[in-house]
Amino acid sequence: MEALDLARWQFGITTVYHFILVPLTLGLSVLVAIMQTAWVRTGKEKWLRLTKFYGKLLLINFALGVATGIVQEFQFGMNWAEYSRYVGDIFGAPLAMEALVAFFLESTFLGVWIFGWDRLSKKVHLAVVWLFAIGSNLSAYFILAANSWMQHPVGTEFNPETGRAEMNNIGEVLTNNTTLLAFPHVITSAFLIAGGFIAGIAAFWMVKKAKQDKTDPELPMYRTALRFGAVVMLVAGIGVIITGDLQAKLMFKQQPIKMAAAEGLVETTTSAPFSFLTIGNLAGDDPSSVKHIIEVPGLTSYLATGDFNAEVKGLTQLQDEYAAKYPGYEATPDYLPNLAVTYWSFRLMIGLGAFSAAAALAALWLTRRGAVTDKTWFSKLAVGSIAAPYVAASLGWIFTEMGRQPFVVAPNPTGSDMVYQLTQHGVSKAVDAWEVGISMVVFTVVYAILGVFWYRLIVRYAQEGAPVVEEPDPSDDADRPLSFAY
Repeated sequence: MEALDLARWQFGITTVYHFILVPLTLGLSVLVAIMQTAWVRTGKEKWLRLTKFYGKLLLINFALGVATGIVQEFQFGMNWAEYSRYVGDIFGAPLAMEALVAFFLESTFLGVWIFGWDRLSKKVHLAVVWLFAIGSNLSAYFILAANSWMQHPVGTEFNPETGRAEMNNIGEVLTNNTTLLAFPHVITSAFLIAGGFIAGIAAFWMVKKAKQDKTDPELPMYRTALRFGAVVMLVAGIGVIITGDLQAKLMFKQQPIKMAAAEGLVETTTSAPFSFLTIGNLAGDDPSSVKHIIEVPGLTSYLATGDFNAEVKGLTQLQDEYAAKYPGYEATPDYLPNLAVTYWSFRLMIGLGAFSAAAALAALWLTRRGAVTDKTWFSKLAVGSIAAPYVAASLGWIFTEMGRQPFVVAPNPTGSDMVYQLTQHGVSKAVDAWEVGISMVVFTVVYAILGVFWYRLIVRYAQEGAPVVEEPDPSDDADRPLSFAY
């Protein structure tokens, strides 16, 4: 394998691993803040216990997320030096803002929240956790602004003298319409993941307690957590559907070839159907060999335009248009993304999202009218469903990024159309395949080890259940060591 292939694998591996951790932090930080708000407003002990319980799991996840995120930033200069040289003027700005504003904000207030339970008043301490949650989500906005610029370059122009893309309007970069839709889609996905995480763990404990003793005083607490998580899942699921639909229509305008690849649509079609299954080799060189079965007529046209009878350009026509308009490909001029990846990641993403919604509905049905359940199958379903929105979100990112290929900066008819870069032109010229391969192996092994620790810590503290805690007393001036509050 060449350095380009290995660099792509390395970035893909580290990105997917990092994103497993990120959405849980984004969603759970806000949900823990809501739990603490409920405790401050109602004074009910169950909300304090749930805040401490899920707050500990949040901290474990956040720590691993920071460790894996740092590696990604270094890759831009190491493996993708030509990309950084070409777009660093634009791409680096939102990343710098993320580090200097959002990351420092969330990190600072997270520390204050951890150690401030016995030192700050309830309201001040509550404000701190909200500032941490806001900082986490603000961090996501800046990252998405950078990524969305790669999908839809705006606020920039190409300088032929320097051979670089240069920013001319930071406001356009930060308010890119791609960002404004990607952000709510990612955040609602994060709430879906966090809601499933809360509901799955609470279901495990509710069933366990109900089997032992249906009069257990902790049952109402876990039932509350389960229903809270399930409601969040359903509301977030609706948000994911709405924002996803809007994103699809915007994607069709900006990257029509990605929409065609999502359906494996070879020829330009009016009232293009949406298929649930195909036969043929999507990964082959001849997309015309692919045959779609089990179709919904006109659905792809609707997803693309809002009109069931609209025309959707096929891969054959788009390939010719791209080859004529965007020269510079050094190898075979194939501008099509990997059809197998885009086709199946799109469908699996939708299917797993629907499974999460079904699990949430089951949770609300079984706990209606104050009921609790001791059904083992439900406990297994709830715990198993924790992974479903995780995988769905990761597949969504894989579709987004792989659908942009072979461009690392995609050309767009609605953006800065002549600012684009093929992935093969973005790789660093100063590294060889051995160097990239060794670093990829090292990162993969280290991440695997960290993943084991993350999983074991999450499982260990989840199995301990919500701790019995005393209400913090900031008026106590006794000397206490500055120790971890959990």
